[in-house]
Amino acid sequence: MPNLKELKNRISSVKSTRKITSAMKMVAASKLRRAQDLAESSRVYADSLSFILSSLAGNTKNSSDLPEILTGRENSKISLLIINSSDRGLCGGFNSNLFRNAKNWISEQQEKGKSVKIITVGKKASSFYRKTDLDVISNFDDLNSNDKQLQVSEEIKNKIMELFENNEIDEVSILFNKFVSVITQEPTYQSLIPLSNEEADEEVTDTSNAVFEFEPDKNELLEYLVPRNFLTQIYRSVLESSASEHAARMTSMDNATRNAGDMIDGLTLTYNRTRQAFITKELIEIISGAEAV
Repeated sequence: MPNLKELKNRISSVKSTRKITSAMKMVAASKLRRAQDLAESSRVYADSLSFILSSLAGNTKNSSDLPEILTGRENSKISLLIINSSDRGLCGGFNSNLFRNAKNWISEQQEKGKSVKIITVGKKASSFYRKTDLDVISNFDDLNSNDKQLQVSEEIKNKIMELFENNEIDEVSILFNKFVSVITQEPTYQSLIPLSNEEADEEVTDTSNAVFEFEPDKNELLEYLVPRNFLTQIYRSVLESSASEHAARMTSMDNATRNAGDMIDGLTLTYNRTRQAFITKELIEIISGAEAV
């Protein structure tokens, strides 16, 4: 039979845990609103810039006129994957789903005879891939403010430009959790080199049949827009990942709070039944003793 004191201590411990998970849920919910607004507002700019680049590249009949940093190198052998994870845990399957997708992507690239390099964003990815034999060339973490997120995006963009110019990479892709809703975050890939040809959102594709005239000339525009597109797409992925992290943590802490409540109810029921059994046993002993006299 369980000890009443042990049950009481356990109930008290679970109640303390429930207070913590409830507080973490509220904190995540308060951070989610701002992060969601930033992520959703970044999509319009990022999709529009990508559409402009695609339109500019599409106006050239001969792709050999386009820079390699836009089209990618022929017979590419080295792929770079930028993985956006969280800095902290307690967010359910947020990171494990991401790493599982990354593992599949890396296996596909290696089957094609390509070598893979990794840039990690977030402490969880850094600690995870430190234990593997993959070539991790840079780690970025502590993205606890919007200024820091923009700074890290700029640093990653500069790193990509440097690696490509030095022929150390041929392709670049980003993997991040795209914010869909509070309960849904989708692991998403986006190609930076070569330029992704995925369709933009509805507002952008409405103008897909329009004809554009560019001023100044194409090469001058590309020289400015390609690095700007890198920065924009990386920054967008960081914002999407941040919003997804807060949503995943809020959902996870909400589930933990509910489970703690269920556990408290179960332990309380067990405590009451045990206490009742002890009282009944004592009464039987008293009555038996009185009858013996």
